[in-house]
Amino acid sequence: MRPVITLTTDFGLTDAYVAAMKGVILSINPEVVLVDVCHTIQPQDIMQAGFVLSTACSFFPERTIHVVVVDPGVGSTRKAIILRTPSADFVAPDNGVLSYVLEAGGVSAEGILPPGWRAVELTKPGFWRTAVSDTFHGRDIFAPVAGWLSLGLTPEDFGEIISTVTVVPVTHPHRERDGSMVGHIIHIDSFGNLVVDIRSGDLSRLIGIVIEVGGRAISDVSRTYAEDEACPELTEGELLALVGSSDRLEISVKGGSAAAFLKAKIGDELRVRESGGANNELSGL
Repeated sequence: MRPVITLTTDFGLTDAYVAAMKGVILSINPEVVLVDVCHTIQPQDIMQAGFVLSTACSFFPERTIHVVVVDPGVGSTRKAIILRTPSADFVAPDNGVLSYVLEAGGVSAEGILPPGWRAVELTKPGFWRTAVSDTFHGRDIFAPVAGWLSLGLTPEDFGEIISTVTVVPVTHPHRERDGSMVGHIIHIDSFGNLVVDIRSGDLSRLIGIVIEVGGRAISDVSRTYAEDEACPELTEGELLALVGSSDRLEISVKGGSAAAFLKAKIGDELRVRESGGANNELSGL
């Protein structure tokens, strides 16, 4: 099978930055399959990049190489790394951009890797482009390293093994004294849907829920974006809540943008409570 490399960046779609990276990779291994995950990450938003990547990376063939370049510290002393997991490789700055992947793998807050995981700092410039720009390590370091890695080299060929990696805490919902659950918007997709850090398993512990967001209340959870089983007469422009494909609570507007409607932004809180107002233990939150 041909090797697969994915690309996730904040480079946008109006410049040639992504094409330059692809050109470097293909010059090293013209047989590689290149897949764009996302290039419209908000500039320098490492947590958005990490979340978006985490929703896609598990669907790729084993040993896919995921290149992530959202790098506010480019040209600084931050490390550039290869992270090898039991199923995939990640080539990225060591700035926390892989935090969602690391958390899913059980990596500790201190960044200590579990058995079967290892990380290497990229310290061998022989695998980089000859002239390295201080502002474009995506083209001059990460892309060529990914290209060479796709030819069957091991992570250790590119540098020294490091004992820890950088982990930025991922938000989680928490329980208030009254039993309600407070979650946080962690992503706003291109449709304006608000993705929340509350998972379906958290919601299953509540009966007859009400979701309070942006001064509005939503009763119960729908099955799809198009319908509200609890409120079949839902019309265009009305709010609804559902569990999306990432298994997280989403807030949507039928036929519109929830982000625009609620003037919401990443980091904003919402509250989920039982409609009867009874306390709920929500163990684990």
